[in-house]
Amino acid sequence: MKMESCLFILLVSSLLMSTTANSDVRLVNSDSPCAGRVEVFHQGQWGTVCDDGWHMEDAAVVCRQLGCGDAVEAPLHAHFGPGTGNIWMDKVSCMGSESTLMDCRHGGWGVHSCGHSEDAGAICSAHRAVRLVQGTHLCSGRVEVEHRGTWHTVCDADFDLQDAEVVCRQLGCGIPAKVLGGSAFGTGVHQMWTERIQCRGNESHVSFCPKSPTRKPCSHGNNVGLQCSGYVKGRLVGGSDRCSGRVQLQYLTEWGTVCDASWDLRAANVLCQQLGCGRAVAVPGQAWFGKGSGPIWADMFECQGKETHLSQCTVSSWNRVACSHGNDAGVICTGSSLSTLNGMVRLSGESACEGQLEVHHQHMWSRVLMDAWSFREASVVCRQLGCGSAVRIYSSSLSGTEETDVCLTGYQCSGTESHLVNCSAPHTFICSSNPHVSIVCSRHRSLKLVGDGGGCAGRLEVFHQGSWGTVCDDSWDLKDAQVVCRQLQCGAAITDPVPTFLGSGTGPIWLDEVGCKGHEMSLWDCPSVQWGQHDCRHRDDVQVVCSEYKDLRLAEGCTGQLEVYYNGTWGNVCFNQMDTNTASLICQQLNCGKSGTVSSTRSRLKGAPNWLDTVKCRPHDSTLWQCPSSPWGQNKCDEHEVALITCERA
Repeated sequence: MKMESCLFILLVSSLLMSTTANSDVRLVNSDSPCAGRVEVFHQGQWGTVCDDGWHMEDAAVVCRQLGCGDAVEAPLHAHFGPGTGNIWMDKVSCMGSESTLMDCRHGGWGVHSCGHSEDAGAICSAHRAVRLVQGTHLCSGRVEVEHRGTWHTVCDADFDLQDAEVVCRQLGCGIPAKVLGGSAFGTGVHQMWTERIQCRGNESHVSFCPKSPTRKPCSHGNNVGLQCSGYVKGRLVGGSDRCSGRVQLQYLTEWGTVCDASWDLRAANVLCQQLGCGRAVAVPGQAWFGKGSGPIWADMFECQGKETHLSQCTVSSWNRVACSHGNDAGVICTGSSLSTLNGMVRLSGESACEGQLEVHHQHMWSRVLMDAWSFREASVVCRQLGCGSAVRIYSSSLSGTEETDVCLTGYQCSGTESHLVNCSAPHTFICSSNPHVSIVCSRHRSLKLVGDGGGCAGRLEVFHQGSWGTVCDDSWDLKDAQVVCRQLQCGAAITDPVPTFLGSGTGPIWLDEVGCKGHEMSLWDCPSVQWGQHDCRHRDDVQVVCSEYKDLRLAEGCTGQLEVYYNGTWGNVCFNQMDTNTASLICQQLNCGKSGTVSSTRSRLKGAPNWLDTVKCRPHDSTLWQCPSSPWGQNKCDEHEVALITCERA
């Protein structure tokens, strides 16, 4: 019995020692638990390790202790950023076979002759960064995994929803919306990943997921893609019931409002269905349900109408327009008592943003007579529907009406109202052969510039009949480009050389022989041949560069003052709130290595504007243009507070 007790005590002691050993070292300040700055736990506090004498044998012990495989690199000179607090170990000398870093010789706890600029790091073989590339927004694209400094594509047969949950979580992109096989985001150029990822779904990082050999060979035609959604939940507040009110969306853990410039009837329809409230009947903007508080989400939801959850919609880059809570978007769904209010509007046509106007009046839908109707009233209707501005009014016959049907007339608006009920009350009129109102709003069709130009330079693509397609360059000139730039709120078209990152498109070619005069409000107002008729190939796809096209550079190649090109002028970026993660992203965007540091300096551009301030990038951002910041030109810095970036080519 005594021997059994001793054995039990020995077993417990061994377990405690193992647990303690595994918890007294960690790797921090990277995108993986198996790479980062080495920190050790001593006397109740975490501290760093000095890089004096730090070699691969030392890193190998750390990697083994953390269950992260073999050591790949042993970075020096605070490669993962300087730490804070105590420097616990210096002159570490491991044989490489020790089970913990504490078993290695060193100069004594807290004894050192270093600063935090000499903090040691480790990169282990299990370190796997992950990214999504060539997607339509920040959290979608082809899945690629990094291992030993090389990116690999992943086979769709070796990736499932549990794996997707971990990838979306690791990237800070919320929850998975779709796992897409068959190279939905294009074929990769890197070698294929040779292991099958087998996540349980609750891991914080793909490095912690079990792996097994792939079941069969896989080609780039079977690269897996993924769509995540950071927008987890939605709700309507400030209305008369849960099916009407100001739009609030939860992005990861934080609730915020939505800018009315980024919100339309299609997105509202999806939200209404998501909430079990039917379909949207109105999208009043300009804080019609009162001003909200907190963050304002400016992402553009490009829903097609068949989605049942906003996470299934494509999300474009952050909107360029500065927005306040005075522009908070609202929604009224059919499930709300407000949907029976006089003044609800709808357009019956090819899309929700064009067609014959119908107004809900005295518990029935009625058409509106053309007499006395102007662009002022049409502008209110388009604004109420979340369809942008009115670009065309035309008369249409009252087909399908009976002699006893009631039509409306007499509306008078100033043009600035957010809702038709704010205009003068209409009169009822027995429908006759008189024409009635049809409206085309600016958002009845969508267009975008595809490339790395921040949305203001790239290949022109238009959305028609449920598909994105390109435009042929036959007869295309600067006047056509001016209309596109104006419609996209990208300034004016410029004749600068087209950036080399642009290429040919795929899919249908929707427009050819476009002939704008240059003053049109929308590309759809310009003459062209019939939709889908052309004699072109994708090598003839139109490419457009607008004045709000953005670029960035460092003054001395891979180090120096950070400067951005915007509105035709090079300007500064302020140092305020910029951290090492933001600096590292900028270095990666400029192909200047994976990490960098930031400090402040004096502007070298005399009289240049301070274009950006309070820039702070998130884990899933892949370019500076996707990072939240103050609006363009708004800053609180002077010429001594310009960001100075130093990239490290490891």
